[in-house]
Amino acid sequence: MKSIRNITEKSRLKTLVTLLFLTACVVATSHIFCLPAASARIATPDSFSSLAENVSQSVVNISTVKTIKGGGPVFRNFYRGPSGKDDPFQDFFEKFFGKERQREFKQKSLGSGFIFDKEGYIITNNHVIEGADQIKVKLNNEKEFDAKIIGRDPSTDIAVIKIKSAHNLPVVTLGDSDAMKVGEWVIAIGSPFGLEHTVTAGIISAKGRVIGSGPYDDFIQTDASINPGNSGGPLINMNGEVIGINTAIVAGGQGIGFAIPINVAKGIVEQLIKSGEVTRGWIGVAIQSLSEELAEYYGIKKGQGVLVTEVFSGDPADKAGIQPKDIIIEINGKEVGKSRTLSRVVADIKVGTTAKIKVLRNGRKKTFNVRVTERENAKTVSRDDPNGHEAELGIHVSELTAERARRFRISKAEGIIVTHVDRQSKAAEAGVLSGDIIKEINHKAIKTSKDYNSVLEDIKKGEPVIMVIKRRDTGFLIIRLTK
Repeated sequence: MKSIRNITEKSRLKTLVTLLFLTACVVATSHIFCLPAASARIATPDSFSSLAENVSQSVVNISTVKTIKGGGPVFRNFYRGPSGKDDPFQDFFEKFFGKERQREFKQKSLGSGFIFDKEGYIITNNHVIEGADQIKVKLNNEKEFDAKIIGRDPSTDIAVIKIKSAHNLPVVTLGDSDAMKVGEWVIAIGSPFGLEHTVTAGIISAKGRVIGSGPYDDFIQTDASINPGNSGGPLINMNGEVIGINTAIVAGGQGIGFAIPINVAKGIVEQLIKSGEVTRGWIGVAIQSLSEELAEYYGIKKGQGVLVTEVFSGDPADKAGIQPKDIIIEINGKEVGKSRTLSRVVADIKVGTTAKIKVLRNGRKKTFNVRVTERENAKTVSRDDPNGHEAELGIHVSELTAERARRFRISKAEGIIVTHVDRQSKAAEAGVLSGDIIKEINHKAIKTSKDYNSVLEDIKKGEPVIMVIKRRDTGFLIIRLTK
């Protein structure tokens, strides 16, 4: 009987240990595998409440009002057929509804932002405040302020606005987005669908995402729920630091949101506060990342350099001696393994300074001193100077080289290529797409950027801009918008 009792006690002890282990598994409900109790506590935060309470004081709701001309999408459906050609009844509808189409109406929108300076500076997205006639900021304590635009940068979708307050404002701490790792917990705070100070939690799903929104894509992907109205709000780590600016979502996607890394934003914000615009460096090369085959061909490992495909005549790289087929491996001692990394590094170099660029040429390392100039089409427009063509129409263009002409199957290298279209701009509304080739504007041939700027300068505000566009796999299109 004694031996049976011992066996029974051992069985009970074993059962108790098993139950304790299973309890640890149940605690770690966010995992599909079981962890020891100690590990489970580390992997899953006990609560987000104190973190959310502290940071929410600095998160603001942003509401804007902008003036829109025209009758909106209801009337536009009458003026253009499904093929994109002019509707045969266009004259009829213009005769009766033409004046109505030009009537102004007020469009309201909502977004988010966060205070990062006691003087009242707020970071948000450019698309939240772009074109706004009026900007209202509401704090967590329900107080409202009028805000003014300090500066904005459409290329990265970052903007800085400012409010005046008699009291010190609660501010956030800016963290280090480079130090964040995939799988780490984050929370998002904002006003999705106007629901102010909504808190959602998730993890960093990926880093360095390229989603085609602009030339400086480098997004943090997160599954913390982000919806319309979250734009401009902070993505926060477990230390209560802002490591990203919530910016974009995948249409129809669940659990897929994107944030601008705060390390990308810091230098831009500093420039916007100082001068109201962003000046980016330029060395005058066309580049591409090395594929596995190209890397093998040139005898280096993939990700250890960027191939120069073209050097623009008379620009800094050309003057310094850099040649096509050179492989740029370092700039000022910093290794560059992807084309977007190289573009970002060059853009951050102060204009007028000399950069040391190390390249591989025929297997040998060479170093060139390149004096960095300003990238002409990368200037942003401040609120006080809204006269740039990019701001008016939302179109960013560059020269169409012979190489690009071949890529887009155009017989002659005449025209300019649309490199980016600002969201919620006149061009986006009219249907202009990145990759479009602008051949004519108002019956005037467009062969260079100089032609493009000259023609647009002659068009007065409120007058029509009729573009003949060549689109890959579609052919020629007519795009109509109003300056």
